[in-house]
Amino acid sequence: MFGTEAQDKATALAGQVAQAAALAGVELSEEEPTLPAEPIVITATAPEASTAPAAAGGTLVIYSGRGEELVGPLIEQFEQDSGIVVEVRYGSTAEMAATILEEGDNSPADLYYGQDAGALGALAKEGRLLTLPDDILAAVDPRFRSPEGMWIGTSGRARVIVYDPARVAESDLPDDIFGLCAPEWKGRVGWAPTNGSFQAFVTALRVLEGEERAREWLTCMQANEPVVFPNNGAQLEAVAAGEIDAGLVNHYYLYQFLAENPDFPVRNHHLPAGDAGSIVNIAGAGIINTAANPEAAEAFIRYMLSEAGQTYFNTQTHEYPLSAEIEVNPLLVPLADIKTPDLDLSNLDDLDGTLTLLQELGIL
Repeated sequence: MFGTEAQDKATALAGQVAQAAALAGVELSEEEPTLPAEPIVITATAPEASTAPAAAGGTLVIYSGRGEELVGPLIEQFEQDSGIVVEVRYGSTAEMAATILEEGDNSPADLYYGQDAGALGALAKEGRLLTLPDDILAAVDPRFRSPEGMWIGTSGRARVIVYDPARVAESDLPDDIFGLCAPEWKGRVGWAPTNGSFQAFVTALRVLEGEERAREWLTCMQANEPVVFPNNGAQLEAVAAGEIDAGLVNHYYLYQFLAENPDFPVRNHHLPAGDAGSIVNIAGAGIINTAANPEAAEAFIRYMLSEAGQTYFNTQTHEYPLSAEIEVNPLLVPLADIKTPDLDLSNLDDLDGTLTLLQELGIL
C-alpha cells in the first residue's frame, strides 16, 4: 500500500485534465505531430539503421506519453540496432506520469518518455528521476534540459502564429502576443483552448508574466472575440479558407499540410519579442529512480539524440532536433534564429492552475 500523500499527488496529476474537462463540459485534447504519408524530405518511416550506443542489454520498460504511431518506428529501430528488448506502455503524458507516481517503488518503468516538459518537471520534483550522465546532458542546449540534470529534451516544437501572406503581410503581424489584443484583430484570430499545447503556452505565460498579466491577456483576447477551434490543424484549414487571419499553433502543423499540398497558402510567423508566444517546448525523457535497467534507459536516450534518432524527428514529424550536431531541416527556421524567453521548462508542471484560470474566465 502507498501512503496517502503519494496517492494524492498521483491522483492530482492524473485528474487535472479529466476533472477540468468534466467541469467545463469539453473534451481536452493532447495533439502530437503525425507521420506524413509522403514526407517532404525523405520517405522512410524510420531512421536508417545505425550503430547504437553500447548498452547492457536485457529488457527496457518504457512508459510513453507519446503515441505508438509516432514513436513506435523509432523504438523498433532501436531494438534492431541495439539488441535490447523493449516493452512499451502507451498512454497520455499525464496518465503515464501519474501512473509512475502511483506505483511508487514498485513501478516496472525504467524510462519515462513524455510529450512535454511539464510532466517531466512534475516527476523530477517528486524525486522520481535519476540524474543523467554528463555526456547525455551535454548533447543539447541547456534551455532544453533540466537545470538539475534530471531529464532531457529529445525534440522541440515552437509556438507560432499562422497566417496567409496573400491576405496579411508579415510586417502587419504583432511582435508579441499582446499585440493580438489590438482592435484591428477583433474576430480575426483563432485559438484552441482545449489543446494541450495551448494550455502549456498559457502556463508559460503565467510563469513568465505572473497570474494577473496572464489573466489580462486572456481577458483582452476574449473581448476581441477569437474564433474557437477544436484543435490546431483546424486553425490552419481556417486560415487557408479565409475564415480567420491568424491562429495560435505549434510550428510543425504547417509542414504536415505542405507534405500533402505543396501549394498550401499558410505560413508560420515567429514572434520577435521572445515572449510566451514564442516558447519552444520539448518532448523528452528521464530515467526512473527505481529503474531495473538504467543502462538500457541511458542507451535509449543516447539513441534518440544520435543522428538516427534526431533525423527521424527532423524529417518525419518536422519537430526540431535538439542535438547540436544535427543540421535543422531547411524548411524550419533555425532555433538560433528564434528569440525565446528565459524559461525553466520544468516549471510548466502547474497545468491545474492553468485549467482553473481558463475555467474561471469561461474559456473552458
